[in-house]
Formats: sequence, structure tokens, C-alpha cells
Amino acid sequence: MKLTWSTILTIGFMTPSAHAQENPIQHDAEFYILKAQHEEQWEHDDAAVDDALAAFREANDGNPPNIISVLIDDLGFGDMGIPELNAVRGYETPNINDFSDQAMRMVRMYTEPSCTPTRVAQMTGRLPVRMGMGNTQVDIAGEGLPGQEVTLAEVLKQAGYATSHVGKWHMGDIPESWAMNQGFDYAQHAIHQQGQLTIFHDDAIKEQVSVAIRDYDDKYTVDQWFRPDASAMMTVIEGDPDGPIREIRMETAERWNAAKYDEMNQAFQDKTMEELERLAGGEAQFFLQYWPMIPLDNTRTGRTGPKSANGGLYVDKMQLLDQWLGDLFVKVDELGLADNTIIVVMGDNGHFTKYSPQSGFTPMIFRGGKADTTEGGVRVDAFIRWPGMIEADGLLNSIIHVSDLYTTLSRFAGADQFIPRDRLIDGVDQSAALLLDDESKSRRDHVIIYSDKKPEAIVKDQLKLILPPPGKNPIAAKFFDLYRDTREEFSVSTEVGAWGGQEFVRILARHMARKEKYPDTPPAYGVPYEGIENVRPETQQAVEAFMIKRASPQQ
Repeated sequence: MKLTWSTILTIGFMTPSAHAQENPIQHDAEFYILKAQHEEQWEHDDAAVDDALAAFREANDGNPPNIISVLIDDLGFGDMGIPELNAVRGYETPNINDFSDQAMRMVRMYTEPSCTPTRVAQMTGRLPVRMGMGNTQVDIAGEGLPGQEVTLAEVLKQAGYATSHVGKWHMGDIPESWAMNQGFDYAQHAIHQQGQLTIFHDDAIKEQVSVAIRDYDDKYTVDQWFRPDASAMMTVIEGDPDGPIREIRMETAERWNAAKYDEMNQAFQDKTMEELERLAGGEAQFFLQYWPMIPLDNTRTGRTGPKSANGGLYVDKMQLLDQWLGDLFVKVDELGLADNTIIVVMGDNGHFTKYSPQSGFTPMIFRGGKADTTEGGVRVDAFIRWPGMIEADGLLNSIIHVSDLYTTLSRFAGADQFIPRDRLIDGVDQSAALLLDDESKSRRDHVIIYSDKKPEAIVKDQLKLILPPPGKNPIAAKFFDLYRDTREEFSVSTEVGAWGGQEFVRILARHMARKEKYPDTPPAYGVPYEGIENVRPETQQAVEAFMIKRASPQQ
């Protein structure tokens, strides 16, 4: 394809000041390398996508599709959608398997290595390192997603969508970071995550899922603030942008335990079904986000016994979640929504391997899990269903990053004009690859995999480089061919490094140079739980202790 001067100028001279909404979305450097080679074809494909979307709207009373997003916690590749692999595990997910037959499997879906950064990337279309959100907080932290980030919900609202979020959130414990303050008309979500809610609550401590919290004689303990009390932390909040925001289903002096965790998860499922009915009865198209907390569930307390041959702690709950998602899919059909609703179901990162094998999950096809930058940490099951628009029972083997959902779903909704132009957007529009049934039409062929603030690996085509430490020659660094070696066990350093070492170094160099124009910024900081109208006394005490600890270096 012809290399145009307009493309070259875009690569070299676009600056953050040129951010009027009529300008193109600003992407990372590799996007423009591909654009320089395929611009003419992309223009042709964009026209075909526009035609397809226009035809859908014409058949849908002029409306874009509804969107339902289901993001499941800590679930690796091969655990949903493939009955044969279910059988290998010794459990079943029949409803998700049926759904996968109606959907397209995004085979090379890459996420971030842990909960918070993946959710940030999906919500903002940006690598979480760009706003200091690459880490995963468990305890009270006093930080979160900055209010100036423009979430997918905010983009869709500008296009007239009604928005609702239920379940996990995990993007901060300060008010500007919460879902109801980040574009959702209604939200009910946990402030923290399963570290508080299933790993170190009272029953988990009793079962030694967590140790050295309150399962010992503390007569030698001097610092009473060192160990967090899960029951003192804020649990689940509910509200809308106009307030009030309240903690729900937790009373003063009540202790958090396995029964409370089960109650919360059932309540999230029930509320999701209620929200689906409410939104379906409204006049606006809707965006409903359901992010379950299970299958993570670390105790035997309250269980009636294994529900599968596997019998693992998480696998039991995965089968329950499959039932719940089956109910959701049936309700979509009953409400007459199936043909005009996009549904995305996917995991957020690999297995929580620290709780293997008792969880019932261990890495299968790919090596590693949660917090790892190996493929097992960042490759997940991912399905998208849009009847009549996206091929049913299809496979897309092109690289997709979770941030691409931001840009692609915005395009499907006719809302991409509201994506901000004053910042770098990592998510690329993959609508052509999804709608035109042609894997060659992907607009991404690489992923830079971060661990918090540090880039640790680069995937390009089927090749993966484990980034060497400073001063080490990349020609001898570890390279893997991911088609031949899914578990990254047989390095082809010389075979690839001899010709590709410097090419990979240049990818990283271009990425870092782009950061000079669009520098990373820190997360937002504030007072935890501020603005919640019914803060329990024990929670207030925990916040006061946190604030003293945060201020202590300045004293």
C-alpha cells in the first residue's frame, strides 16, 4: 500500500495540543506503522463497516445495539466454551459453552496481569500505567481512577445510552473513582475485592486461608493498625451520580464472613437481572456491566459439598456462575433483546495460581497465572455475540487487547466521536476484523505487557520477547514462538534475536518516545470512603488510622 505523507506527518508531528474532537484519535506508535502500510485498505474497510452498522440501525428502528459486558475474575484460557477442556478439568459450563457456539471467540485476547489494570484498560481504552493504575490494591489505599479519565460509560452516555454497573469494580476507594461517578447512571459494587471479601475475612482466617491476622496470641503485637480488619473496611456501596451513596447489607459491629460473601454474590446476580428488566423497559439503548466476584471463593464454610468431579473451591462456584449466566442469557431472549444486543463474556486475567490446586484451577495451555506476564497471566477466554452481525461459532485469531473493546464498542454504538482526542488511546478499533469476517483486517499486531509500571514483555505476531534487564544485549534475550511453544519453555533466542532483537528494541523505543508527548500521570488521591452517608464507626476508625499512617512521613 502507498505510504502517504499525511500518515508520516501524523507519526511525527501530532502533539497533545492538537486535540479538537474533529481530529483523529491519538494512538501509540505501532498503530501508525501499520497505518502507513494499510491506510487505503483501512479506508475501504471503514466504509464497509459504516454500511453494516447503518443497515443494522435501519433494521433496529434507527437505534444502535444495547451492550452487556460480563467480566469474570481470575479465569484463564480454556476454562469456558470448550466442552472437551471442561471434561479434562472435571466440571461443566454448559450455558457458557452454548453461548460460545452463538458467539465469536477472540482467541488471542490479551488482558493485563491482574484485576485493577485490566478493568482500567477496558473502561478507559488506555494502558493502566498511563494513569498510575497498574497495581492491584487490597486494603484501604486512598487512591483510584482519576475523574478526568473518560470511561466507556461516559462515552456511551454522550451518545444517549442508559448505563448501569453491578458487581466488582476495584478501581479505587475514593469517591471520584467509583462507578456512579465515572459515567454510570446507577451502580452497586464492592469498593475493594476478594482479598478483603474472601481471603481474609473471619471464616477464611479460621480455615488458614490467610494466616497471622487474628489466628494467634497477639500479646507481643504492638502495632494494632498493621493488620487490616476486613469487617471494618467498607464493603458494597450503591447509588447514582446525584447521590446519596450508601453502604448496603452491612450493619455496625457486624462481622464479614463466608455467609456474607455468598449473600453479596447472590445479591449481585439478582440486581443484574433487575437492572436488565428495568433497562429493557426504558426508551434508551443501554450499557449494562456485570462483573461477578465469583468464582473466587476460598473457604469450605457454608458449602454443602462439591458440585463436580473436580470439587475445587473455585470450580464449584464457576458452575454456579454458569447457571447464573444461563439465567441472564435466557432473560435476554425472553425480553426480546437478543438480536439487538451485543454481549461480551470474558476473563480478566489468568488463574490465581497461589490457590492452586485447591481452587480446582491450574494453568493448562499457557504457563503462569494472575500477576504473571507469561501468556497464562494475560491470555483469557473471550467471546462476543451479536446475532446477524458477528459470525456465530467463529474464531478470531488476531491479537486483541482488552483496551480495544473501548474503541470498538464505541464504534458499534455510534459514539466514537466522543472518545477524547487530548490523550493517547491505546485501544484500536477492531470493528473491521469482527464484522467483516476476515482475520487479516485486525489493526493490532503487538502488545506491550506491563507489570505495574515496568514493561516486561513484547508480543509481535507470534513472537514474544522477555525484555532483558538494562545493559543486556537483546540479541541474547529470551524469545519464544507462541505457536510452537505455548508454555514459553523453549527459547529461540539466537534464531529470532539475530534478526529481530533490534526490531523489538525499536518497538519499545517508539513506545517510550510517544510517552514524551503523552506522559504518564499518577492516580487520583483522596480520603477513602468520603461522601458515603452511612459510614460505620469501625470504618471511620480504620480510615483515621490510615490517614495517620499516610501522613507520618511528613511529621
